[in-house]
Order: sequence, then structure tokens, then C-alpha cells
Amino acid sequence: MLVTPITELLGIKYPVFQGGMAWISDGKLAAAVSNGGGLGIIASGNAPASYVRDEIRKAKSLTDKPFGVNIMLLSPYADEIADVVAEEKVAVVTTGAGNPQKYMKMWKEAGIKVIPVVASTAIAKLMERMGASAVIAEGGESGGHIGELTTMVLVPLIVSSVSIPVIAAGGIATGEQGAAAFMLGAVGIQMGTRFLSADECSISEVYKEKILKASDRCTMVTGKRLGHPVRSLKSPFSRSYEKAEYSSISDDELEALAVGALRKAVVDGDNENGCFLAGQVAALVNKSESAASIVKSIAEDTEKCLKGASKWIR
Repeated sequence: MLVTPITELLGIKYPVFQGGMAWISDGKLAAAVSNGGGLGIIASGNAPASYVRDEIRKAKSLTDKPFGVNIMLLSPYADEIADVVAEEKVAVVTTGAGNPQKYMKMWKEAGIKVIPVVASTAIAKLMERMGASAVIAEGGESGGHIGELTTMVLVPLIVSSVSIPVIAAGGIATGEQGAAAFMLGAVGIQMGTRFLSADECSISEVYKEKILKASDRCTMVTGKRLGHPVRSLKSPFSRSYEKAEYSSISDDELEALAVGALRKAVVDGDNENGCFLAGQVAALVNKSESAASIVKSIAEDTEKCLKGASKWIR
């Protein structure tokens, strides 16, 4: 069994995180992943603190295993959510889109392990100096908001830059990819797109079907003009948004085009107006199964691949 510094640090069976995906990663999915031996993560997105508290309590009612909350620090509710996770004493907080420094003392006093998502060595070093327990190095293959470096390049750079554990994310859905992440120096992996096919994932059937039928050139990146690129499945919305980026409309008008688009995909299954976030690895996600099965299979396949690597060398 894969025993790594991150399994020992968090008290989880497998070094597998479920990514925090806004509108998608709720208490039900997080609990299912944690019950399966991984680390389930509730996404706060731009939701109010009351929603996050409700989802934390839902997860607590479904599992006695550790789980986490992902906080987007640019959210208007970030301060309130920071208080909620401390009050609820969740096991782990992952952060993105901002600097968690002002919350670190409070979270540490609550016994919370803080694991920021990073896309550069500079940010990784900063997070280590601030007292982060680990970092998640997320490559540009991932879905949602992305950085510029690929996982293959980013992970070893960050591993060589910090002394805390590194979890690899972006472009991981199989045991071979998990093994590659470990060979790059990671001690755990995070997957988002792979869990979109989980039985406990509450996305619309339209969304799930798109993931299961995705091809190798299924995604595209928009949002570069505004400075926050996003990877999603190719769709009528993403194609029209890309055209708008190169038009003469103002940045405010462009920003407004995306408001509510993710909800339309996740909740409504709106094929025309929804933004279906997904990583490039969607092409390798081809069946629905339980979250526990996903966690177990990725861990076992990763271990099998690592142990069998010698067959490729003569």
C-alpha cells in the first residue's frame, strides 16, 4: 500500500485528494471520497459562509474520516468562510486565488493543515515560509483556472524548491499518470476531472455525459485577455466566449458573459450556455463508478505501475 508523508500527516489511507470544484465538490462527494480512503474536499467557490457550514456538517454526518475545504481567497465571503472552517475544525484547508497569510495563525490554532494550490516556485516558497503543511502543484492541464506550466515541469521544480510535501495535480486520472507524479517527486496526487464521473458527483447528466464522451482534443482555454485563463470543454458557450475575447467589447462586458455559466452547466445541464469545466485528462475518463472505487483503483494502479517499472529497463 502507498504510504507517504502525506498519508501519515493527514491520517488517510491513500495519498489521493479530490479537487475542490466550485458548484460540484459538495459534502456528499467529499464524504464519499474520504470514506474511500482519500481526502475529500468541499469547494466554497463564491458561495456564502452559510452554504459552506451546511456542507461541512453534511460531510460530518456522512463520514468520520478527515476531509477538507477549498477556499478561493478572492471570494467576497473569504473572511467569513475562514472563520467557519476554524469553528468547524475541518482537517484540511486548501487555498487558491490569493494569499492565506492573514488566516494562518487562526487555522493553525484550530489544528487545521493548510495546503495551498500553487502554480510557481515563488508562490510555493512563500507558502512554505508562511507555515503551510504542504502544497499542491497544479499544472496547466487541469480544468478551471490554470497556470502556464505543465505538471511535468511544475512538479519537479517545486519539489526541488521546498522541503514540505508536494501533491501533484493536473492531467492525472490513471495509475500510469499517478506513478509519473510520484517519480517527479510528489508524495500524493489530486484529481478533479476524474471525480466528475463518480456516482456521488451531483453534476447534471448532460455534464457527466460530456465527460464520458470526451476526446483527446476536447478542451480549450479562454479568459487569457482578462488575465485568468480557464480550461473547459469545447462547447457553444466556450467557442462564443473565445470569439468575444478577440472582439471590441469592453473587459467588463466580457467578464459579464461568464456570470452564471458554470451553474448553468452543473445544475441546469444547459448545453448552449453552460461552461463545462474539465481538464485535458477528460479523454481518459470513460466510465461511471463510485468515488471509493476511483480512489482505490488509482492508488492500486499507481502502486502496481511503480513496482513494475523495472520491466521497461534491460
